[in-house]
Amino acid sequence: MHKIYIKKTGLIFFVALMVSSCGKFGRGELVGVKEKKFFETKPHGMLLIPGGTFYMGSSDEDVFSANSEVKKLTLNSFWMDETEISNSEYRQFVEWVKDSIVRNELAKLALAVGNISSSKELPDSGNELGDEILKYLPKYSSKDFETNSDNLTPYEQYLDEKSQRDFIALYFSTQDKPDTLFHHSLPLNRDVEVIYSREEYPTKEYVRLFEEVIYLPEDDGKKKNPSVDPEILKYRFENNLFTGSVGSKGNANVPKYEVVNIYPDTTVWLNDFKYSYNEPMHSLYFSHPAYSNYPVIGINWHQARAFANWRSTIKNKSLTPKAKRKFVELPSVFRLPTEAEWEYAARGGLESATYPWGGPYLFDERGSFLANFKPSRGDYATDGAIYTVEVNSYPPNDYGLYNMSGNVSEWTYTDKEFKTDNALLPYNSPNRTSKKVIRGGSWKDVAYYLRVSSRDYEYTDSARSYLGFRLVRDYLGTNEL
Repeated sequence: MHKIYIKKTGLIFFVALMVSSCGKFGRGELVGVKEKKFFETKPHGMLLIPGGTFYMGSSDEDVFSANSEVKKLTLNSFWMDETEISNSEYRQFVEWVKDSIVRNELAKLALAVGNISSSKELPDSGNELGDEILKYLPKYSSKDFETNSDNLTPYEQYLDEKSQRDFIALYFSTQDKPDTLFHHSLPLNRDVEVIYSREEYPTKEYVRLFEEVIYLPEDDGKKKNPSVDPEILKYRFENNLFTGSVGSKGNANVPKYEVVNIYPDTTVWLNDFKYSYNEPMHSLYFSHPAYSNYPVIGINWHQARAFANWRSTIKNKSLTPKAKRKFVELPSVFRLPTEAEWEYAARGGLESATYPWGGPYLFDERGSFLANFKPSRGDYATDGAIYTVEVNSYPPNDYGLYNMSGNVSEWTYTDKEFKTDNALLPYNSPNRTSKKVIRGGSWKDVAYYLRVSSRDYEYTDSARSYLGFRLVRDYLGTNEL
């Protein structure tokens, strides 16, 4: 009886193993890997541009010969900003960079007063400056701010310890190269409020940091809301420009990182119109709430790319941790549109259209202009605006996109000289020149530049009072949401 019992037990185990194996591997059939379901989420402020094929270029005679070649191109679906990037949206970027730099400087100050250079250990509280400075140490770097390990999973405990080890190694590796320690190099502690009020500064070292590094120098030092020095507002991001051909390693001279001063050039109102009274625009256009919903201007090509990188970064940091996700989330990569993507979106699905609304007229049946440009031989006010207007002004095209013609011209990713014989996804612009295509025309342009096929260009380091941008993001899957 004993032997029979053992055999039955073994048989039961063998059968259970077979059932389990067949269930996991599909009974020997090719069933694919069991995966979490993927959902494409709609980015805030963006619209889906359905993929398709279109003829890029002018279908009419182009007297300027700017777009003499007509090409048949096919594009995948992509997301595009409904409007041009506004002052308010770009100010969010500026404020984030300012906050990051301030916290970075406070963290370095905390490390300096903690005498980390001699002890090679993170300072504890009880220092002569107390917690007023030490509380700005990067998160996970001070024992005073450690998370209760009992509430962490083993993987989270590992990340907590690794963060501290990596931070110490990073700090010592950059001590002889202070310029290499940028704001995002430190795991910043954003849980502690930064004190900006002069009446509430906690220590003398804190005062010195703000007055000598952060703020613009002032004569009397009594201004309640001092201005941050725009020269310190620099953003570092990884360089994704590719200058080689397919199969090559690209240009070895391209730096791994770019450092961009991200504050808009507000002097463009004076430089572009030297004999006009544009001082109020210079002083108020970017900073005053009255212009919050107006398109940001004074942005060069590199600043637009820096904004795209920052937008991708903050969006991806907000994603639910992988271990807690119920479905697969797509990391966001925002970027400038290619010239082909821009023209395809501007057409709004209309074939051979002259303008985003069709055309060939510049006003509707009631006589109202359909865009902000320079009509009637330079009568700027005829269309209802002298300068720029709010980003959601005038009727949108059939894709729901506003101001694809007029208001401000828009940066694209494409080189001015870029040519392609590829009818599919013409994206890999080699980035070998400093001249980039701009599209759409602006408030200061004549009607010709409002055409969806009209091309113009600017140098990448140019900032203009009539030049802004909007972003796109790739779409994965079908067009069904």
